[in-house]
Amino acid sequence: MDFSQLAGFAAVSITLAMTPGADWAYCISSGLRSRRITPSVAGLCTGYLFHTALIVAGLAALIAASPGLLTGLTLAGAAYLLWLGVSTMRSWRSAGFTDGTSTPVPAGEAQPEPSAETGSGSSGSVALAVRVPVGSRRAVERREFLKGLGTSGTNPKALLLYLALIPQFVDPAAALALPLQSLVLGLSHFGVSVLVYTLVAIGARRLLRSRPAAARAVTLASGILMVCVALGLLGERLLLLV
Repeated sequence: MDFSQLAGFAAVSITLAMTPGADWAYCISSGLRSRRITPSVAGLCTGYLFHTALIVAGLAALIAASPGLLTGLTLAGAAYLLWLGVSTMRSWRSAGFTDGTSTPVPAGEAQPEPSAETGSGSSGSVALAVRVPVGSRRAVERREFLKGLGTSGTNPKALLLYLALIPQFVDPAAALALPLQSLVLGLSHFGVSVLVYTLVAIGARRLLRSRPAAARAVTLASGILMVCVALGLLGERLLLLV
């Protein structure tokens, strides 16, 4: 593989990662909802590692050539995105309620407990101390990881995109074997996705968590986008079956 191939693929990869879609919607909702964005981003990008492994093993072409397998994957991905989108839409009222220094407590975790803090020159003030059990925090982060993995891993468009894109940038005449070239390109897109999705989640957190009205609107829009993607997947598959 030469530099021009890698540069061309990098340009396409960055463009695709920068295109808003279900992954962006999940990153934004995670940035507003979670204490740590790492589990969500890691889950999303692990899905791309899964697609890379399928490409390298040659299984992606088998799935694309099998209408039954592709239909099953499409239905599973659409159903998952539909559930995640509806869940996100239902949480829009509580999005972004923070003063910029405190962190909202996700559902299922310990609630804040009042504690008294005395300041100099005043009679005292009441602060909120959040005590979250380590086991509960880890359970929440594990759920966020699995949600991200499900978002990208069950998305048939992501798999077909890998199948359509990567072969255009492999060189049969190169010294590096085709599976290894596919692995390099897949890992390159993985790296780009980690960077872009991390920036999206951090941007959502910093720009919207202290703006409740905007956070609610963006959370609702993110859920609607996931639902629209799910319905689009179902619609495309139904048209193919008719």
